[in-house]
Amino acid sequence: MYNATEQFSELNKANYQQAMRLATLGLENAEKLAKLSVEHARVAIEDGMKTAEAATTVKDFHDLMALRAKIAEAGVQKAVAYSRDVYEVAAKSQAEFASLVEATLAQYNQGMALWVEKAAQGAPAGSDVAVTALKSTVAATSAAIDQITKATKQVVNFADAGLRAASKTAEQAATQAAQSAVAAAAAAPKGRKVA
Repeated sequence: MYNATEQFSELNKANYQQAMRLATLGLENAEKLAKLSVEHARVAIEDGMKTAEAATTVKDFHDLMALRAKIAEAGVQKAVAYSRDVYEVAAKSQAEFASLVEATLAQYNQGMALWVEKAAQGAPAGSDVAVTALKSTVAATSAAIDQITKATKQVVNFADAGLRAASKTAEQAATQAAQSAVAAAAAAPKGRKVA
């Protein structure tokens, strides 16, 4: 005999487990971002101390401009590296969340199909048309969810590729600008003393 209460209890248990996995995944990824931020902050402080020390050795305007250009280039590279690292963590998090959602949807579809089967077995005689319509609706809903999931993956992959290309282009442009600044500093007239 079909026991709806038992099946809903199992569904609630599965939903609770998925919610716990989701919360755990969220905390793990927040921890990754926090560690990444702390590490980059530590490196920035160390670089600041090195820069201050290097500034004490500046003897003329040319040295100052060369130091400024070197600092600018290193700063751009570190900013790009940080944003790339954050993006990597975010992309991995998104993939993990998507995988969890996919698994949840698959489990839900399976549970729904099982529920329909069990309900159909206990349906009164003459309800074949209603049962067939219910099965058809569940199958169509499952197919629609699968298509939406596939389309979402394609959009995410397309956006990821575009973002990676834009990031690479921005990094190249920033590096070229910093190198131009170094070259301009090197070409600046020498001999003017820094006060």
